[in-house]
Amino acid sequence: MQSAALFGEAQRHYQNGRLGDALQLCRRVLAGDPNHVDALYLTGFIGLQTGQPQVAVDVLQRAITLNRRVPDLHNSLGEALRALGRVDEAIACYRRALSLAPNDPTAHGCLGNAFLQQGKFVEAADAYRRAIGVAGNDPALHYNLGNALTSVSHLNEAMAAYRRALEIAPNYAEAHNNLGNAHRARGEPDAAIACYRRALAAAPNFALAHRNLGSMLMTQGQVGEAIAAFRRTVALAPQFPDAYCDLGAALRTQRDAKAIEEALASYERALVLKPDFADALANRGELLRELGRYEEAVRDFERLLAVAPGYDYAAGGLLHTKITCCDWADYDRLLATVENDVSAGKRAAAPFMFLYMSGSPREQLRCATTFTGDKIAKLPRSAKAPWRPHDRIRVAYVSGDFRNHPVAYLMAGLYEAHDRSRFETIALSIGPDIRDETRERLEKSFDRFIDAYAMTDQAAATLLCDNKVDIAVDMNGYSQGMRAGIFTRRPAPVQVSYLGFPGTMGADHIDYILADRFVIRENQQAFYAEKIVSLPDTYWPTDDRRKIGDKTLTRVEAGLPEQGFVFCSFNNNLKITPRIFDIWMRLLARVEGSVLWLLQDNETAGRNLRAEAAKRGVAPARLVFAPRVPLADHLARHRLADLVLDTLPYNAHTTASDALWASLPMLTCSGATFASRVGGSLLHAVGLPELVTDTLDDYEALALALAQDREKLGAIKAKLARNRDTFPLFDTVRLCRHIESAYETMVARHQRGEPPASFAVERIAG
Repeated sequence: MQSAALFGEAQRHYQNGRLGDALQLCRRVLAGDPNHVDALYLTGFIGLQTGQPQVAVDVLQRAITLNRRVPDLHNSLGEALRALGRVDEAIACYRRALSLAPNDPTAHGCLGNAFLQQGKFVEAADAYRRAIGVAGNDPALHYNLGNALTSVSHLNEAMAAYRRALEIAPNYAEAHNNLGNAHRARGEPDAAIACYRRALAAAPNFALAHRNLGSMLMTQGQVGEAIAAFRRTVALAPQFPDAYCDLGAALRTQRDAKAIEEALASYERALVLKPDFADALANRGELLRELGRYEEAVRDFERLLAVAPGYDYAAGGLLHTKITCCDWADYDRLLATVENDVSAGKRAAAPFMFLYMSGSPREQLRCATTFTGDKIAKLPRSAKAPWRPHDRIRVAYVSGDFRNHPVAYLMAGLYEAHDRSRFETIALSIGPDIRDETRERLEKSFDRFIDAYAMTDQAAATLLCDNKVDIAVDMNGYSQGMRAGIFTRRPAPVQVSYLGFPGTMGADHIDYILADRFVIRENQQAFYAEKIVSLPDTYWPTDDRRKIGDKTLTRVEAGLPEQGFVFCSFNNNLKITPRIFDIWMRLLARVEGSVLWLLQDNETAGRNLRAEAAKRGVAPARLVFAPRVPLADHLARHRLADLVLDTLPYNAHTTASDALWASLPMLTCSGATFASRVGGSLLHAVGLPELVTDTLDDYEALALALAQDREKLGAIKAKLARNRDTFPLFDTVRLCRHIESAYETMVARHQRGEPPASFAVERIAG
């Protein structure tokens, strides 16, 4: 058969998709005519299509030596070189093609692709525009132009390019997907979701669109649908580690045991596929910490920092995990690293974690503003809700802890004490609906109790706005369960931070923070983004209906010695720092027969604390751990202790209130931050300022003096017993009236058109 006939047959096979047969015929042609340019070109093109770019390069270069005037040869050689990563050489090929055919849209388009691969997005966009000028109805050119423009954040132009591609090819799934990405970058979640759904309508097995849809649904709180989208992604792309990580993150929010196990398995699969996958290590580390598997979590965070030393919030995550289980190995270096990074404006620690590490209000503000700029500034924002006059001030308390939880125990009485003739109260519950006795009591404490746990942030904010709320009180702040996206949408004219987060949020969507003159001194107000409302007496809420159990255990039943001084700290163990522990061990060494009674927080912490005691020459048995018990029984067992020792830089808060309610004195040391001054606020409010020290040296000296002078300590106990029912600390109604006065001032300022401003509430007589 003649070469022409053979090559004609090869072309027919190629056009019918029979690439192997076409290639065989081309080889027969070349065996008889090694310089057959068309056979060389088709051989090279088939090599390019079948993933053999080096074969393509070899034959296309031979073809070009025979005929340098064919633009397609240069274009195809460029594509083969680009597939081999030889992009500069590819660009030279495209330019040679354009020198032969200046209006060749293929060459302009290929040149744009090469520039895109090199990250030269402006040059890529110019090349695509030239191609479009010649072949304006090629949807791929408009799509690629959109990609280049997106990469330089020219989102409006990019979206126009994607839309033009879709006008030409309405079922262009990739264009729908990337248009969704542009909407997402502009903070338009609903539009993004609609685009991803259109992409999937056009291409139901488009794994990346399923993943993008899942990610967007997660941001909107539609977790169930997000999980379904991620499951579809991994089914379609089982080797896609990012999708497994996304699935794990979504499952982690479900909180039930089965979902948590599946989340861990998803992270494990992601790490099998990609062993140094930083996101998976970070997410699994956080989940393991939440599950109390601290040693495993530490290993993940350490590995994370090894593979990605600057990973956001990793250093703080590692330190927080270690201090939670009192693992103080390398404590000083890690603390210095976190503090230095926060000071430099790096994303080193989440604000709530940093409260346990830092004694500087300036640095806590820096940490919060960095976090806010990174996480909160991206959330949808709205203008302040307008003032809607009505008879009573409408206050919404937004909390994830309307259940058996310290915040609920403390606030229950205050919720009930509100003057219903002047205030209408709403509970917006953003936590799980856990049916316990506290939840049942709280549901009766409000005019309206709304379960918003399954609502999106937008839906919850809309609900508050529709209910014409005047003041929205954020009871979580940046603590676990935070829903800042509700507050960034500004559903209430006045928004307040209270109790759940003892520090500044560094954000402009919170107008006020409720405090007192002790926890935030006047010379520290500059370190708060919120305006300070200084309540008289104390900002601390208590429930004067809390019951103390009737039965008192014996010391022996509680695991304590029958004789000897009992120092006590029922704080979560993560508040214990090496420096505080040094003081406590010196006290045990100097007070013969004394013991330190601690909360049995987690097994690892207990083991580590006993080991640390031994290092300091104190018998580990002198540390006694108290298991968690119901609140009334917990309050009752305080009768067995002699003195509570507070912690620094994060004081006892609820545990301090518990001890004083149970008439057990507490010794504190006050620092400069909000969290480090709560103990002092409580002691002043109960009339025991003599138990507030300003330095750890004074704290240690006073603790020793009280332990060695039973008469003096007895007088303090008697004074506390007298003051408990007469001083402001446990006067729930009094505090409620002070807070109501604060609310009235906030609302009055807003009604007058005045911006939020710091102010002090006048003390109510009596």
